[in-house]
Amino acid sequence: MKHHPRIALAAIMLVLAICCHTPAMAAPEAAEYRLSRGQTVYVPVYSNVFSGPKALPFSLATMLSIRNVDLHNQVRITAIEYHDTGGKLLRSHLDKPLTLPPLGSTSIYLGEQDTSGGFGASFVVRWDARTVINAPIVECVMIGAKSGQGISFVSHGQVIKENTR
Repeated sequence: MKHHPRIALAAIMLVLAICCHTPAMAAPEAAEYRLSRGQTVYVPVYSNVFSGPKALPFSLATMLSIRNVDLHNQVRITAIEYHDTGGKLLRSHLDKPLTLPPLGSTSIYLGEQDTSGGFGASFVVRWDARTVINAPIVECVMIGAKSGQGISFVSHGQVIKENTR
């Protein structure tokens, strides 16, 4: 019988994922929903993580995902800003507001080679709506692979300001 390293690695990753799953790591419950008319959302970004005994950087690609989860109303994205570890604004990803239709989504991709934000980078996303709606899902997906080793995880957005207009 031949040894298949990829199959063995996949099996080990599956076992670890099952064994390491705890309620603290679980995604928010489906029954939880938030109604809002607009928010400012902070989303952690990890352009790299450190691994091994020498804490070597493992570069990751990042995808910011913004999903309108309202069935009937559109949402207007008014800002998508990328900040570095020190909080400095590196760039804005919107020239003008972007409207997402009901159940529509958009994304921003940062490649593995983009380490300008450093380990503590973040996105700040601002959105609003004409009426109270289901708040959109705002999160980052980080993924990387090299030498047969892969890593992926999700960073959920945190509301830091509620619109009060």
